Amino acid sequence: MSNSADCFQQTLAPGDKEKEKKKKESILDLAKYLDKQIRVKFSGGREATGTLKGFDPLLNLVLDGTTEFLRDPDDPLKLTEDTRHLGLVVCRGTAVVLICPADGMEAIANPFVQQEA
Repeated sequence: MSNSADCFQQTLAPGDKEKEKKKKESILDLAKYLDKQIRVKFSGGREATGTLKGFDPLLNLVLDGTTEFLRDPDDPLKLTEDTRHLGLVVCRGTAVVLICPADGMEAIANPFVQQEA
């Protein structure tokens, strides 16, 4: 009887090894915003601002000194001047809709359009 590990052993073609080594490159370069103020919009309409302390490829964010902007109870799409201090928070990446620097926005090249030579 042969070893069960031998039955499940896979052989990779040379091209497969190269694909395995390649990692998907993120479109967003959040590393340049570490320890800087950012504003985040979430699905459902919530917005918060805080200092970016960490992130991962799934866009989970760690924000410190976070302040949430409260919405108008009569019009959930409208933000009020009221805020709520949250402190240190972990934001789940699946809920993040938009990330921008708190001090303004910067234009970037569209990564999906082929650049003309």
